[in-house]
Amino acid sequence: MEFVISYDMRAPDFGAAPDELYAAALDQCAWADDLGFDCVGLGEHHGAEDGYLPSPLMMASAIAGRTRRILLRPNALLAPLYDPVKLAEDLAVLQLLSHGRLEVVIGAGYRPSEFEMFGKRREERQALYVKAFEVLRKAWTGETFEYEGRSVCARPVPFPAPRLLLGGSHRAVARRAAHIADGFYPPNGENWEVYREECLKLGKTDPGECKRLGPIYTHVTKTPEADWARIAPHAAHCARSYSEWTVEAYGRAAGPFAEGVDPEDLLGTGAYRVLGPEEAIEMIRSLGFGRTFILTPLLGGLDPHLAWKGLRLFGDSVWPHVRDLQG
Repeated sequence: MEFVISYDMRAPDFGAAPDELYAAALDQCAWADDLGFDCVGLGEHHGAEDGYLPSPLMMASAIAGRTRRILLRPNALLAPLYDPVKLAEDLAVLQLLSHGRLEVVIGAGYRPSEFEMFGKRREERQALYVKAFEVLRKAWTGETFEYEGRSVCARPVPFPAPRLLLGGSHRAVARRAAHIADGFYPPNGENWEVYREECLKLGKTDPGECKRLGPIYTHVTKTPEADWARIAPHAAHCARSYSEWTVEAYGRAAGPFAEGVDPEDLLGTGAYRVLGPEEAIEMIRSLGFGRTFILTPLLGGLDPHLAWKGLRLFGDSVWPHVRDLQG
């Protein structure tokens, strides 16, 4: 099982202040590193009213300075919005700062407003991220190469080069990942077998089984009802905004909350879990070895004091009973 602590740094008006959330996130990443978690996941979006993290590489750099061993995983980095040469340089510096702890999930992006904000065409997003893969690979060889009629010599050269995964869910993306990426990262395991079969056709190493995600949010507490009353508005905010973004992108709501968000029903979906220590142990162990368990302690701008309460109880009462699942 892979244990991940995840942040998107949303700070809606009814939540904690952004400076409090960023300070808490760095402290919590240090906590997760000391505890033995495997990975920090960082989202990316732009122009969001709630301040959704727009700069995952800068955030990862700050986390690198506060941690020693935990993997840093921007997920997903919206490569079509970047100049790929500058992206190669920034990722190289981050890989060196973190002593090789960087793994990047490249995503295509989907919100029209984000592409407009950066002067990019959403219709070209596939070509743009494929080009990003090509430029990153060439840049990290240390050799001078030609890019759009220009001579490029990118420094420093990271060693080893960061692993580049391709994020997405469609069959075509799964097949493309086998050809251009070091791995495939589907949100819910979609089309993993398509990716796996394509890898085998190409003579690549069998990637094995997909580490499917567990609940997207788990909070451990001795007072579940009282804590959920405080958490529910933040969970509803996140679910509602994702639904609104799919309307922006596709003209209709998509995903698990396409029919609307009722805070009273969120717990019933199984995506959000507020559990006592014994229940949390049972739930995590039931996921099994080949899964990913995620903590999202600052969900939707949640009060850091409440988040810390859950993390400390997890560390004291749950972690000793589930860390043997790691690996």
